[in-house]
Amino acid sequence: MIWIYTCSTNPGKMVEFELIANEACLAGYQIAPLPELREIKAPEETGDTFEANAELKAQYYSRFSSELVLADDSGLQVSALDGAPGVYSARYGGEDATDEQNNDLLLANMAGVADRRACFVCVIAIAKAGKTVHLARGTVEGELLTARRGSGGFGYDPVFYYPPLAASFGELTREQKLTVSHRGNALRQIASLLKRA
Repeated sequence: MIWIYTCSTNPGKMVEFELIANEACLAGYQIAPLPELREIKAPEETGDTFEANAELKAQYYSRFSSELVLADDSGLQVSALDGAPGVYSARYGGEDATDEQNNDLLLANMAGVADRRACFVCVIAIAKAGKTVHLARGTVEGELLTARRGSGGFGYDPVFYYPPLAASFGELTREQKLTVSHRGNALRQIASLLKRA
């Protein structure tokens, strides 16, 4: 059995990691949170790209284990805001901002703006002993709503509208979302790399 430890405390992400692992039939791999993750001081995310931050986190946390460690960095890029909130998506409304506060600020900053194009980005890095061994990037294009729709998902899901399914990510089931989402796309790439390793 090969262990892959994740360094996320987000329960929504953990479920998505496990669903993709099952879908991809990653036999021989076991995904679990990094042991004692909450006791490890988080690294400062100093990268100015999703790739830089994903690698930074994966490499950092892999020094606390002899197994593979998976980290992701993801966020929302809004065209009319020159790509913001981008790598600052989780802390758009401040260091300790909640999803609700981040969404409130985003909607306020986009009030009256006609160009609603937005793109979710997810970069996943897998590292071992301080070195990156796999890296994948997934994206999904959509539009920013003027108000929340749906109570599912997390982060900016309720304000991100996906035209092909005529729904916000907050209105989709977790399985529907993973079929088309940025994280689902990146995880499938990672699963393919692991199966070839």
